[in-house]
Amino acid sequence: MTFKSSLMFAKSLIFPKAEKKSSARRSLWGALLCIGLSIVPLVVVLSITNGMIQGMTDRIIGLSSNNIQAYVSPKLKDTQQAQAYRDYAEQFKTVDGVLGVYPEISVTALAAGKKMRTGIQIRALNKEIFSQNKAFSELFSIIEGDIQSFQNQNEETETWAIVGQKMAEMLELHEGDTFRVITIKTIDGKQSPKLTSFKVSAIVSSGYQELDALWVFIPLESAYKFISLANASYTVMIETPDSYSPDLVRIQKELKADYGKYINFYRWDQVHAAEFENFSSTKVMLVFIMILIVLVASINISSAIIMLVMERKKEIAILKSIGATPSGITFSFIITGMTCGLGGLILGLPFGLLAAVNANQIVQFIEKAVNAIARAGYVLKGVPADEINAIRLMDPAYYLQTIPVDLPFAQIILISLSTVLLALLVSVIPSVKAGKEKPLDILRKA
Repeated sequence: MTFKSSLMFAKSLIFPKAEKKSSARRSLWGALLCIGLSIVPLVVVLSITNGMIQGMTDRIIGLSSNNIQAYVSPKLKDTQQAQAYRDYAEQFKTVDGVLGVYPEISVTALAAGKKMRTGIQIRALNKEIFSQNKAFSELFSIIEGDIQSFQNQNEETETWAIVGQKMAEMLELHEGDTFRVITIKTIDGKQSPKLTSFKVSAIVSSGYQELDALWVFIPLESAYKFISLANASYTVMIETPDSYSPDLVRIQKELKADYGKYINFYRWDQVHAAEFENFSSTKVMLVFIMILIVLVASINISSAIIMLVMERKKEIAILKSIGATPSGITFSFIITGMTCGLGGLILGLPFGLLAAVNANQIVQFIEKAVNAIARAGYVLKGVPADEINAIRLMDPAYYLQTIPVDLPFAQIILISLSTVLLALLVSVIPSVKAGKEKPLDILRKA
């Protein structure tokens, strides 16, 4: 049996000329549809998780620690004044690969608004960081106010601050409003509260609420003049050309060698190891579940081929009687199974890519539909309209406010090849059995 003959028989199995009812053929098309439907969520999940994790990672690195974070001893004399601290951090630029240094003082405090209080993290930085630092200028969006008052303030008399959107909502703050910050000061071994008032210059959001919910930015000089620094931590964010470059290890080693006597230097993947392990394990688990769905859908191909073999036993017997080889028959059924897998891939892949690209619009549409149904149900139960809370499918407290879609073409190609290979593997056993069918036994039973 020639290769061409095997292809012709496979074609007759997939597209028979006789228009008769065939359960096997329906099962084959059903398996194709199942594979197509399983490919759609796999591509969507892969694209969205890639975009989400990348978006969260960029914000955590750029806004929290930068590529390398230096932990400075608070007892160092160079940390006792703002300008001295800046000058001390500037010397890190002598290491090849260091593009920028941003000294920071961080302290936990209590903020009091008009009606409530909340814990906050005060971050004292250079006033120009929102314009000088690429991550701060690109990843922060201004919800209300502007940063001009913050950058142009006179530290001797003015106390402007930039606050995160979530904190502003909790304390009901708007541009120009005043809020109080309570820190702890220690005098002669006794601790007492220290109260400082700040005005809101701007309300900002990074799009990742879990990261910036409690951030309050003040100028570095203001921390020394108005805030109790008894429990403050002193760090320097160090910017390099590429967060993912292997050269980051070399830069870290050189910084440790030159300035590591009173400072510890950590790469971003060391500072945030727990978060990124969590991201990676979540992604692996989601992809694993989606692959299991594709595997279950592929098993339908095996069932469909078994039914096809049972329906076409007479044809197999006749073909073998006139010289068809077992390997030729086997090859025909394997081609049928692979074609089914390839057809499902061709059907599902475009829809998966289309759904991934329009993920934000799809989520918004589903949210509107769910909220409309829920609102109607509450109204029928007599719940007042002002007491009905909107349902958020992608809660900004845990996810990015906008889903960044990253189409991983290399992984999609790998998925495509794996799907066809999986279809091949599940087709082998029933196809080999078809090739081993004995024509005399089949014809006697006919």
